[in-house]
Amino acid sequence: MPWTIGILLFDGVEELDFAGPWEVLAMARRDRDRVVTIAEAGGDGIVRCSKGLRVMADHGFDDHPPLDVLVVPGGAGTRREVTNDAVLGWIREVDRETTWTTSVCTGSLLLAAAGPAAGRRVTTHFGFVEQLRERALAGEVVDGPRWVVDGKLVTAAGVSAGIDMALWLVGQLAGVEHARWTQRAIQYDPAPPFQADV
Repeated sequence: MPWTIGILLFDGVEELDFAGPWEVLAMARRDRDRVVTIAEAGGDGIVRCSKGLRVMADHGFDDHPPLDVLVVPGGAGTRREVTNDAVLGWIREVDRETTWTTSVCTGSLLLAAAGPAAGRRVTTHFGFVEQLRERALAGEVVDGPRWVVDGKLVTAAGVSAGIDMALWLVGQLAGVEHARWTQRAIQYDPAPPFQADV
């Protein structure tokens, strides 16, 4: 069965938070699967990312296809978007229909503010674990795992953890062998994690 994945974009989004999962999920596509980007301003607006990259979304909130999966990335822009009623309302509405709702890094702040994280175990970037706990809008905020699954909600820790979460998601959507093929196709093999001193 084909699936459609939507990745939210907003000014100040962390580049790898959306580009990492996008690369994994786009590589994993089969016939008729789709991965699209969505921004409040729509496909004509330029989104300026956290470190300066500029991108244009495929769709706006009113013209995107029905989504099986939602990916909410993090970044400095989440501090502003956490009070944006249009973004929070859109997340809440889309979440009602998704098979999986996910976040990367501080995208979990948006899931908490919008409601999908209520009563759920979640994670986020280690630097924001306490802030998310203090907001008291999620069930349990855990520090340490690369990603956490609670029902249909999947939250990933900071930045590169979104790649791991996306590979796990491919396993759920298309099977473990397809996820392994995808990991090999993008040559993602993070062990050992640091070799610059060799």
